[in-house]
Amino acid sequence: MRYLSPNTLDDAFDLLTSNDLTVVAGGTDFFPSRQRHELHTDILDVTRINGLSGINLVDGRWRIGAATSWTDIARADLPVAFRGLQMAAREVGSLQIQNSGTIAGNLCNASPAADGVPPLLTLEASVELGSARGFREVPLSEFITGVRKTALSDDEIVTAIYLPDPPKGTVGHFEKLGARRYLVISITMTSVIIGLNENRRINYARVAVGAASAVAQRLDQLEADLIGKSPETVEVSSEHLAPLSPIDDVRGDAAFRLDAVAEQCVRAIAEAGQHHG
Repeated sequence: MRYLSPNTLDDAFDLLTSNDLTVVAGGTDFFPSRQRHELHTDILDVTRINGLSGINLVDGRWRIGAATSWTDIARADLPVAFRGLQMAAREVGSLQIQNSGTIAGNLCNASPAADGVPPLLTLEASVELGSARGFREVPLSEFITGVRKTALSDDEIVTAIYLPDPPKGTVGHFEKLGARRYLVISITMTSVIIGLNENRRINYARVAVGAASAVAQRLDQLEADLIGKSPETVEVSSEHLAPLSPIDDVRGDAAFRLDAVAEQCVRAIAEAGQHHG
């Protein structure tokens, strides 16, 4: 087994083109998944690539480098619409995991319970993929295609996450349900971003739910029905939850998950309204 740690994207692309490699950033999902099995693949560590970390506003869009840690995201000076993403960043495992784990690693692992995905969906994120062939951008809603499946080709790596600058005054919130307060896989999680007009009626709404379907989902009908409502009087119906397809497992059955999501939506929207300026 070889451990490769290039400093430039070009070197990383060349290595991917000519070798069969497993791409690793923080490794916080990859190495535990190996359990006690030996590694039989060469590792490409992307965390030392120049320019692959950091958060910047460029041409009206926020760019989060693929190797940016959850700790860096949680501590960044970002608009209040990013509050849900920063709350989720503080829920990704322990402090040690947050220091090592990266935003792109969370997406590429493609777990239905990945904490970062719902808030990124509400922020209408897109994923930049790079290879020796060039770069392409894919909406996050199309990047994760199933459980542990993504749109990445074998010769590509994620290089950045792009987020349009949210409308001024919008506020984000994140709700996570687990069997305990910390260090737990989500039973359900909900992220929202809302904006309010001068009469405190919702005029902008984004709602996304994770751990209740194979891939996290936006609730488009709920978003549409929220417009004109007060954040304190929101009701969530079964029709609003139609995009979800929760499973029964040891952490909760499908009916419980749907009930939990409905309550999380109500709480998250009310909380975002409370933090609205």
